[in-house]
Amino acid sequence: MTAPEPGTDRRERLKALREAALHRPVLARHISDGFNGRWSRRQWVQASLFATMGMLVLAIVPGFSPSNAKPLHAARQSLALALPPLPMARAKGQIGDSWQLIRVDRGQTLGAVFKQLNIPSSTMQQILDQPGAKQALTRMKPGTELAFDMPVNGSLRSFRYDRDDSHQVELKLDGGKIYQKVIARPSETRTVVLSGKVGSSLFRSARKVGLTPNNIRTLTDDIFKYDIDFNEDVGANDRFSVVVEQTWREGELVNTGPVLAATFTSDGKLHTGFRFERDGKAEYFTGDGRPLKKSFIRMPIPYARLSSGFGARRHPVLGRMRMHKGVDYAAGSGTPIMAAGDARVKSAGWMGGYGNAVVLDHGRGYTTLYGHMSRIGKIRPGQRIAQGTVIGYVGSTGMSTGPHLHYEFRVNGVHRNPLSITMPPPEPLSGAPLAQFRSQTGVALARIRQVENIIYADATPTVSPMSRALAPKKKTKA
Repeated sequence: MTAPEPGTDRRERLKALREAALHRPVLARHISDGFNGRWSRRQWVQASLFATMGMLVLAIVPGFSPSNAKPLHAARQSLALALPPLPMARAKGQIGDSWQLIRVDRGQTLGAVFKQLNIPSSTMQQILDQPGAKQALTRMKPGTELAFDMPVNGSLRSFRYDRDDSHQVELKLDGGKIYQKVIARPSETRTVVLSGKVGSSLFRSARKVGLTPNNIRTLTDDIFKYDIDFNEDVGANDRFSVVVEQTWREGELVNTGPVLAATFTSDGKLHTGFRFERDGKAEYFTGDGRPLKKSFIRMPIPYARLSSGFGARRHPVLGRMRMHKGVDYAAGSGTPIMAAGDARVKSAGWMGGYGNAVVLDHGRGYTTLYGHMSRIGKIRPGQRIAQGTVIGYVGSTGMSTGPHLHYEFRVNGVHRNPLSITMPPPEPLSGAPLAQFRSQTGVALARIRQVENIIYADATPTVSPMSRALAPKKKTKA
């Protein structure tokens, strides 16, 4: 037996490994095996797969993205430009070259404005010493405009302010002296109709169309409060129209006057009110000349509870049966008490068991008494006061067991129950005043109808409440 040649085993092992490698299912071998110059379908699919995987790697891995390449910075150049020269008028400080307009903020005073501009307080005092300046400049409202003419050196040369809606005052300061010039500012007064729907809030809707808070209070407290409960009866689709006079100056609204006429349509029912002066006093009337304000209000104290009625009862202090000649309203001490109607103050002071009390004479035999006040208001005997005037405050003076108002209503000296008596109606217009009133109301209603027909054209029925109000009344045969 011959021994194998050295290295034979090693060659055999290498040959075996080579044969095994050639028979492995390697992709490269499959691609190369049998290649005849044209790729088979399988080879195309495999090549496409590799290409797709390569593109995905480039898209996912940020390092391969070309967008991360640092941008090339373009070369920049700076060019120095000369500023325009200061005008000679500004450099020399000529008048009219440097007016500054300041609008006063809420709570801001004239002293604060002058301090902001570094103007000495002595200069401000000189201005306030001018005729009419102190009254206009110490009661400024937010938004008031003040104009200052100040040169580059910072000293004040001229100062302007509005004395009223139609006049502006210019004060020129020269060598410690002040020269005043009044400049007329022409204004225009327009009579307009402002109309809107109640929506979610009557106040917001009315403010949006241009009514002032005073106008809105007139609607709710003076004109319609006797016919409409604004807490319960008003809906989002109810509408209002108001005639007012507006004052415009230089394209700016500067003032809105009182309500001249108003309509309120609630649940399809039309309510009207018109302003008219009777005996020099402005009042509001219905379309036929009846005053909207009642002669008396039944409850002369707001937010109170009826604690004792009219009639016989056991007196809480004396402990025996006694006629209660009025009604009691329980309320907290200090609650304001109002006059039930227009009146002359008959007496105001201490009245024995009534404590601090006020008696009002309303004319035509009607008087009212208000007792147990903690203190009496700013009234005096003989003074004429209007309905709703605060005459005192709830207390517990005199024969009283707790804070309340004792209220009595008398007709020709006889005590009557204020909760059940038929209140006397106010005097309507008649004669020449009524004829004048009707001529005014006809024009106002026509203007309101014209505006409402335009604004609410889609919502207005064939015969609207406004049309019925303006339609001539049919005469009935006797």
